[in-house]
Amino acid sequence: MNRLRSVPQRAWSDVAVLSALSVLGVLGFETSFGDYNFLLAGVGGLIVGTGVALLGYALRLGALVSVLAAIVAYFLLGTPFTMPDQGVLLVLPSLTSVAGLAIGAVFGWADIVTLGTPVEAPYYMPVLPYFAVWLIALVGTMLAVRWLPRRPRTVWRSSVLLAGPVALYLAGILMGTDEAYYAAVRGIAFGVIALVWLGWRRSQLEKASSAGANRLLRRKLVGTGTLILGTILIGSLAGSVLAPVQAERFVLREEIQPPFDPLQFPSPLAGFRQYTKTLAETPLFTIEGLETGQLVRLASMEAYDGKLWNVAGVDGAESASAGFRLVGRTIPDAPLITSVRSSTVTITGSGYADVWLPGVGYPSTVDFDDRASSAQAENLRYNAGTGTAVLTSGVKSGYRYTTSAAVQQSYRDEDLVEVPVAAVTLPAAENIPDVVVAKALEYTGGAVTPVDQLRAIQKALKTQGFLSHGLASDGIPSRAGHGADRIDELFTRSQMVGDQEQYAAAMALMARSLNLPARVVMGFAPEVPDGATSVEVTGSDVTAWVEVAFEGVGWVPFFPTPDQTDVPQDQTPKPKSVPQPQVRQPPRSDNQSDDLLTAIEIDDTKKDDKDKGFVLPGWAWLLGGTVGIPLLLILGPVLVIGALKARRRRRRRGRGSGDTRVAGAWDEVTDGYAELGFEVPRHTTRLLVAADVEAQLDRQVGPGAADIRLAPLAELVDRAVFNGQPIGDDLVEQSWADALESLHLAETRVGRLRRIISRFRLRTRRDWSRVDLSKSRRR
Repeated sequence: MNRLRSVPQRAWSDVAVLSALSVLGVLGFETSFGDYNFLLAGVGGLIVGTGVALLGYALRLGALVSVLAAIVAYFLLGTPFTMPDQGVLLVLPSLTSVAGLAIGAVFGWADIVTLGTPVEAPYYMPVLPYFAVWLIALVGTMLAVRWLPRRPRTVWRSSVLLAGPVALYLAGILMGTDEAYYAAVRGIAFGVIALVWLGWRRSQLEKASSAGANRLLRRKLVGTGTLILGTILIGSLAGSVLAPVQAERFVLREEIQPPFDPLQFPSPLAGFRQYTKTLAETPLFTIEGLETGQLVRLASMEAYDGKLWNVAGVDGAESASAGFRLVGRTIPDAPLITSVRSSTVTITGSGYADVWLPGVGYPSTVDFDDRASSAQAENLRYNAGTGTAVLTSGVKSGYRYTTSAAVQQSYRDEDLVEVPVAAVTLPAAENIPDVVVAKALEYTGGAVTPVDQLRAIQKALKTQGFLSHGLASDGIPSRAGHGADRIDELFTRSQMVGDQEQYAAAMALMARSLNLPARVVMGFAPEVPDGATSVEVTGSDVTAWVEVAFEGVGWVPFFPTPDQTDVPQDQTPKPKSVPQPQVRQPPRSDNQSDDLLTAIEIDDTKKDDKDKGFVLPGWAWLLGGTVGIPLLLILGPVLVIGALKARRRRRRRGRGSGDTRVAGAWDEVTDGYAELGFEVPRHTTRLLVAADVEAQLDRQVGPGAADIRLAPLAELVDRAVFNGQPIGDDLVEQSWADALESLHLAETRVGRLRRIISRFRLRTRRDWSRVDLSKSRRR
């Protein structure tokens, strides 16, 4: 029967304090995750780390083997605590969950400070608290049961155990948000527990006499009460004076710039004519739950460089649209929005293929309904300031998702007369043509208030301009684009001709020239028949409009595109001779003919399939990963340790003189017994070691140990080492044969469990050189 080693009694209180402080530390992640799923992961890491450390000590495993066993347990037991949906039957590890446990431990630290809160994606984010607490619990418990009991108890040595919980507590602060989670309660509790534990663990009452112990106990109780009271008073009163509450806390997510740059994707407005020409009759997506007159929002653009309106990149850090964050199902609230109702729609993609995710209003939740699209949900990034969502992997045909959104409240012009524009910081609009500034002043005339100025610009564009998408059926040319040259052309021709792309871009530039915070929004405006529950959106439904921010109201929409499509025939549009803009205009990029060729796709699927040859099916990969990875984690340490043992045996058996190789046989057999869990003393004679081990065999194995004797081998080795005569190969082989036979008999008699555990142990002299010393101390 295997004899378990008991955990030192004083270590239990150390482990309890370590666990309590770790839980207080991991609670700081609540502001990042928003719910308590992270706490389950943290408690799971605490159970796995602490349990493996205690079990390894009880089974007499070395520190290295205990760490390897803890790594195996980390992967085998982590799935139900972190990613039950990704596991097999919720509890067994799968290829996806094992990969998540590895990726989350490495990349979760960077993701949590760059993602929007609450952090719900990627799927491996709960691994972060699981890994952190697992590591702290494993190291702290191993120190508490292996290192601390063997040394005199001092404040410095005891404080080493607090390093992990303190680091976890600070990580919860730095990786959280501006709003702390019960900071005062957690801080005082953490300090009281740590200080009281340090004070009580310094001395031992059992060393004093009965009267002295009682007197010392009373003093410690009074001192502890005084310490707790002083900690609370200092923490609550003096702390508020020395460190007053600040409006903003220092958190890493506010200092680290998100790595996502929306400028890596083309501007949505640059592809406006593609919808009206090539995709006009193509079904893009079907939307369920859309109300009459409601717009489908695609993207908001705040930056203009003389060529394009675009979402602001990471260089425009002060603007709202620089804040694209990776989000999960729950999306942060949008600022400046005044909403009186919410809208829930379900969108199913068909012909739409882009990265900008269509939606309505300002989403609060996004749920991907089908398996194909939900697998890509971790690529969803959202800008709360602009209401723009980006699926970096691209929206593909068949994707289906449901979004609930807040809809901006509508206001009449009378309600906005006394309302100033909002003080929002937007990227500067560059290279605005001079004619745009002149026309803005001309159209606004005597208008004073911002809403009057905007309505005057909108009215002038709608009444003086004409609508044309540049199609052959429109009867009048209309060039695509909204660069400075195209906007200049819009105002310098005898008639203004364009579509939503040009008019929205022009009005936003006019508003910017008047110092009004305006942006261009692109989306779709489908007609919803009465009583219809769903509507099919095509490319002809594309549109664009302007939004301006008003203080306490939100972003108010303006629609400057005219309805007139018939340009008077007696007026032939000819360019006027007017001054050019101050900047050199970019070359025209719309040289494509209106008569576009139809692309013909050749189906060569069969040919490709033949070229690929045999392809391993997906279920085989899944089965191999589910079974193979856990087997590799279990068998890998055994193979590594086995290789080290084989190398150790070869070196002892084949190197050195004859007496050295005979002594190596004795070292090999004693190492083997130590790995089987026997206490092999050092710093004594071989005969005494043999007697001690044989006595342990008799006690633990019983009658089955009668034929296992080490004394003859000890005598043989002593004669070979101390007689001063050359040792031949025959004696070397005999000593090694006796040693290996004795070790083999011991392995077969001690039982299967101890034999299996010995495969994970690699004993060195440092591991068991203090056995006799510890016995003498106990005596």
